[in-house]
Amino acid sequence: MRRGPGVSLFTLVYIGVGVAIAATHHYFQHINGWRGVLSAIFAVFLWPLILLGINLHVKK
Repeated sequence: MRRGPGVSLFTLVYIGVGVAIAATHHYFQHINGWRGVLSAIFAVFLWPLILLGINLHVKK
């Protein structure tokens, strides 16, 4: 069995969980400007930090 150059199942699950957690913590409701987009990206990829109570909203 040969592994192709695709995305692994773990990566898809990790990003899916990140999107769900970011959505429940309202990171997608405040996407206006680059700070909101950056906050949403951080929330999706660093979702374990959100579960620990760390705020990932990018502010001035």
